[in-house]
Amino acid sequence: MEYGSIEREIHVDASPEVVFEVVSRPEHMREWWPDDARFESVAGAPGELFWRDGTTGETMTVALTVVEVDPPSRFSFRWCYTDAERGGDSLLVTFDLAPTERGTRVRMTETGFREMGWEIAVLEEHYRDHATAWDHYIPRLGAYIARLESAS
Repeated sequence: MEYGSIEREIHVDASPEVVFEVVSRPEHMREWWPDDARFESVAGAPGELFWRDGTTGETMTVALTVVEVDPPSRFSFRWCYTDAERGGDSLLVTFDLAPTERGTRVRMTETGFREMGWEIAVLEEHYRDHATAWDHYIPRLGAYIARLESAS
């Protein structure tokens, strides 16, 4: 296996404008991905994602930096930095949105795994963890968008 990038793609019955809001705004993102998100949708803006452990109640905080905000076609950010100061190596998540006849094709790509400098066993573990997580969260993205569209 290459461990270079993770790609997931779904189609949703909503306009790219709606989908862009859902992938680029904290108040929507927290409905399908982290338990909480705090950032501004502005290139270069720092932010944080939060996940709570349902068993222990502990919160994991992950720093992010918004990279690109190009409505309604692309939103990207860096996260999983190798140091606490948002420096060093990091992973890049990009959401590319393309209009279709009945909605939007959403392609999520996460790259940078090989560049993190991890030992091969650590690389494989992180890659598998992220791939499994995206397998869970990308369908949740689609379900959340469907709920938004049915409510409007």
